[in-house]
Amino acid sequence: MINGNRMHLRSSLSLISKGLNTYAFQLDNLQKTWLREFYQTVQSHKPHFIAVHCQEVGGKNYEASMSHVDCFVKELLSSDAMKEYSRARVYLDENYKSQEHFTALGSCYFLHESLKNIHQFDFKAKKFKKVVGKEIYSDTLESTPMLEKEKFPQDYFPECKWSRKGFIRTRWALADCAFDLVNIHLFHDASNILAREKSPSVYSGTRQKALGFVLDRITDQRFEKVPYFVFGDFNFRLDTRQVIESLCSTATMQTVRVGDTNEVEKLIFRESENDREVVLQLEKKLFNYINQDVFRENNGTLFLQFDRELSCFKERLHELEIAFPPSYPYSEDSSQGKQYMDTRCPAWCDRVLMSATAKDLVLKPENEDKNLVYDNIGSNVCMGDHKPVYLSFRLTAGAGKWCQRVEKISA
Repeated sequence: MINGNRMHLRSSLSLISKGLNTYAFQLDNLQKTWLREFYQTVQSHKPHFIAVHCQEVGGKNYEASMSHVDCFVKELLSSDAMKEYSRARVYLDENYKSQEHFTALGSCYFLHESLKNIHQFDFKAKKFKKVVGKEIYSDTLESTPMLEKEKFPQDYFPECKWSRKGFIRTRWALADCAFDLVNIHLFHDASNILAREKSPSVYSGTRQKALGFVLDRITDQRFEKVPYFVFGDFNFRLDTRQVIESLCSTATMQTVRVGDTNEVEKLIFRESENDREVVLQLEKKLFNYINQDVFRENNGTLFLQFDRELSCFKERLHELEIAFPPSYPYSEDSSQGKQYMDTRCPAWCDRVLMSATAKDLVLKPENEDKNLVYDNIGSNVCMGDHKPVYLSFRLTAGAGKWCQRVEKISA
């Protein structure tokens, strides 16, 4: 989120990662809970610029679920809780019939009525334009000049017959300070068995390649370079092999194979003593550990040592200290707000990352602890399979050494 005052004072931003999966809303009627927690977060921080980045809008059953996306957005735009946000831009990739372009990404931006002199970049005209009113764009976002949208090439993740992974980039200017907001969805781990085979896993390498593609794209020579924030579902996973070695250090492993192909179907880890109690069962889409509470104790701090996928980008991407439990995969049972599903090893998939110049904007002296928050939303209730993660901070007007020239801004 971007918390903000009038431009001669300060602006504040709130950046929210992994906004929603409306398919989950359809199944369990979670929309009211999600919105209540979202509104409470808005009320707590009172941001003047809110950016919500969503992935998998419409869920798996796009054709049946897209109407829920539209209802969700209409509720956001018309609710009493958001009545002071007089301007909005909503970009929804709903064109699921276009296999070539469909990403299922949604980017929503809300601007407080007190926030003056806010502009958005037109990538075709290569100039900023003043933001007025509320506008919603969907279907063919490729023709919208106010954003850049790309889907990753199919050969990046050949296991998926129809991958929806990609990114959307928008650019904004508050007074003289410009910055990019990038909505991203990287590739998942298709199989726990395969993810365990080596360290780091083959999936980690795929995500590294895709993230490098995005960073190269948003920092190329086509446009002036500005600070950037990249947030969404990175699908970053813990090093599966090393996590299992840590959790099952005293256990023995049994391998179950499929008779016809001799392919590994299941791994069963049993204690050497204690009546050979099963500690962990691992299948393609099963990660059933005996004591799930360890991933929530002390916000999962013990497992941050296995969160390494960002390390190869340490010169290009920065992050504030994580002090919340793994954001995925939570149960979609509305009565199990803190429970993880036994499908994957819990991990911090949802993140807010930033360039070095963006970090300089965030870590200003005026950003005391109360003004700088990196946390999740709805920690005690069901928000779907992902807990939304947000960064809230103050942005000082006039911090414009990375900003576009004033003459490039159009009213």
